[in-house]
Amino acid sequence: MSGEIFILSLTAASIGFIHTLIGPDHYLPFIMMAKAGKWSKNKTFWVTLFCGIGHVLSSVVLGIVGIAAGIALERLEIIEGTRGEIAGWILISFGFLYMIWGIRKAYINTPHRHVHVTDEGTYTTHVHDHDGKHVHTESSKKRSMTPWILFVIFVLGPCEPLIPLLMFPASQHSIAGLSLVSLIFCVVTISTMISIVFVALWGVNLMPLGKLEKYSHAFAGFAIFASGLAINFWGL
Repeated sequence: MSGEIFILSLTAASIGFIHTLIGPDHYLPFIMMAKAGKWSKNKTFWVTLFCGIGHVLSSVVLGIVGIAAGIALERLEIIEGTRGEIAGWILISFGFLYMIWGIRKAYINTPHRHVHVTDEGTYTTHVHDHDGKHVHTESSKKRSMTPWILFVIFVLGPCEPLIPLLMFPASQHSIAGLSLVSLIFCVVTISTMISIVFVALWGVNLMPLGKLEKYSHAFAGFAIFASGLAINFWGL
């Protein structure tokens, strides 16, 4: 391994970690959706993993194609910027709609009283809610589309520093060096995503939400909405 590739490898690990850490869109959607949807640890792991793979591989493939075809770096950066903006707007739209749905769900699930008149003419009341216990069997079998929506968003979302700071410099030395640098960046990025998600979930699960529990879906939608705003308007 040449000295340049060694330095680029260390840089790839550092950038992969920092880039993920300072970008809440890399982990906040998974934390909030796992909490709101009561995902198992297994489901949380696999959804985060596959979304992370789609996120990094889309930029790797674009970078390889661009380098092989001799596409100018400036054009690739424009493509990555456009992809990032599209992903941001999808996050904003999905988060907003999910937040509205979460608010509606919380309102519907608010316990309320029903009054019944018996045959003898007496009145009885009971507290009732719509917390999903009476969902029909065919409805309960439907799988949530949320993981797939997140996957599409993450495939569209670029790893901005990967191509200009790592792949292009590494490609000037060797294919093996390019592959090594890209692999290190991908592994560190995905590992950091998963680590942050599970550490944060551990902390979140320690906090009793009490009556706020019914708003967990609304909070999740707001967090995703805010992540999209952070991408498109604050450059995170």
